[in-house]
Amino acid sequence: MESLQGSELCFPQLPNISCWKPMRHHAESIFLYILLSCISLLTVALNLLVIISISHFRQLHTPTNLLLLSLAVSDFFVGLLLMPIQILLLEGCWYLGTFICGLFYYASFILTSASVGNMVLISVDRYVAICDPLCYSTKVTRKRVKICVFLCWICSVLYNGVILIDFLKHPDRYNSCYGECVVVVNFITGAVDVVLTFVGPIAVIIVLYMRVFMVALSQAGAMRSHFAAVRPWGSVGVTAKKSERKAARTLGVVVIVFLICFCPYFYPSLTGQDMSTSVAFSVFGVWLLYCNSCLNPVVYTFFYPWFRRSMKVIVTFQILQPGSCDANIV
Repeated sequence: MESLQGSELCFPQLPNISCWKPMRHHAESIFLYILLSCISLLTVALNLLVIISISHFRQLHTPTNLLLLSLAVSDFFVGLLLMPIQILLLEGCWYLGTFICGLFYYASFILTSASVGNMVLISVDRYVAICDPLCYSTKVTRKRVKICVFLCWICSVLYNGVILIDFLKHPDRYNSCYGECVVVVNFITGAVDVVLTFVGPIAVIIVLYMRVFMVALSQAGAMRSHFAAVRPWGSVGVTAKKSERKAARTLGVVVIVFLICFCPYFYPSLTGQDMSTSVAFSVFGVWLLYCNSCLNPVVYTFFYPWFRRSMKVIVTFQILQPGSCDANIV
């Protein structure tokens, strides 16, 4: 029979104020540590491959890829910084002090907001590329994209600084015992936050991708009609249908993954509850949110053939050869 870990104080030398460690099966603890560590490593590895690919190969220095790069940077730091600390929190005790507690949650809020902002920018980029392709090169330039990415990060830093200003001044104000790291966002602030970082972005993404989807269907239908008149028994109809299915798949994956990963995290605010570590920052909600950073490079990058080619060059160390940055990747 498996034995339970005995109830112990986080700080035995402070018996009157120390938090208690939660009881958990040894096997359960080992499984969680291994599983979450693998997710963290996978998140870091996938996003690092994206960062190296776009940064190194000159062919990939396009406006769209700059947005993917920004997204990969935010997701990379989620896997490198936030996930390991969250793994330590599984023990139920905070050993890193109040300053790091405040810094951890501030960084968590910043990276999450920046990731959502980058996803919105990507949807805008795709909307312009599909719905106004003739003007895309003039409307979407590398300079404008860099400015948008910079504003996205700056706004994320300032916005979350305002939300957490009271918590950052007193990171231990919501702790019920010593060895705890808790942040609480009241209902009004939580309602504003859920609109700006969840409802608003998902509405923009859905509207833009629905418009892209409809335009893609319209273009596919026009192509079918045109080629059917020229070559009635050609294979264009099959190709057009594949394009329709691909557009539908991309739209579905983007929206569904976003909803699945973010809904549990924002559930308390959506139901009118305070956001605290006991609800919105539960292990399940937080890790599902973090998993979005692992899935982003899959959803947004693995659809591109150039990523598979660049990944092969990187993992086989061909990237170390002279002139590899000019390699034909696209």
